[in-house]
Amino acid sequence: MSALPIHIQAVGIKDIQFPVRIRERFGSLQNTVATVSMQARMPGAYLQKNTGNESCVRVFTQALNRYEAEMSVSIFSTLLEEVRTALQAESASIVMSFPYFIEKKAPVTSTRSLMEYHCTFTGSDSGPLTGNAESSRQNEDFILSVQVPVTTLCPCSKEISAAGAHNQRAEVTLNVKFKKFIWMEELIEMVEQSASCQVYALLKRPDEKFVTEQAYNNPMFVEDVVRKVAVTALAHPDITWFSVGVESFESIHKHSAYAFVDSADIR
Repeated sequence: MSALPIHIQAVGIKDIQFPVRIRERFGSLQNTVATVSMQARMPGAYLQKNTGNESCVRVFTQALNRYEAEMSVSIFSTLLEEVRTALQAESASIVMSFPYFIEKKAPVTSTRSLMEYHCTFTGSDSGPLTGNAESSRQNEDFILSVQVPVTTLCPCSKEISAAGAHNQRAEVTLNVKFKKFIWMEELIEMVEQSASCQVYALLKRPDEKFVTEQAYNNPMFVEDVVRKVAVTALAHPDITWFSVGVESFESIHKHSAYAFVDSADIR
């Protein structure tokens, strides 16, 4: 029996660790290490006459090296277009995740510390649009994602208890598409303002008192947090789509609590 021809549809690299510099909101460049996955959807004819993945790896790594000095949303589109063109690919995509640090001041003592946030750039390029007046524009898609730790305090626990209420650390994941540039710091602030209280890397005793009491006076379920983030994102003039998920690592349960909203279902 003859073997059936199997056409490889996409090739790429996965989870390569790569040093990058990310532009901060106030102008500085932050050094960090990103985990990068890149993929190209290839025409069968190209893969048959070329070395396939070996050729792709070379193109991918050369592109990353060219833009390592400063990685940004605007550079992503250029990088993807270069990769797609060099490989004669139908489309190219990239996912780049990295830790991002922001200096925060404790709420009372103003003690400075660096807070870590996990951020992701996800981009794709399918080439020029055709068949309309915008045929010269690239068919691009970009998602900016931030994962933000926050504090939630249970309204039910506060209501039924004679003293105190259980609280827990939660993680909010916000993914957005936008029509004008948005800083990661802006999205992080949007999330932190939607929780019972912010999380800090370093607190002194007066700060601990402040955040404990702030959370107690601002109780929220995960559903409350996800709704508040969603309302803020809906009101943002430059956000065209978003999804937000909140996971609360429950302090009195074995399980986590979770809530999720996709703007495509509520607009």
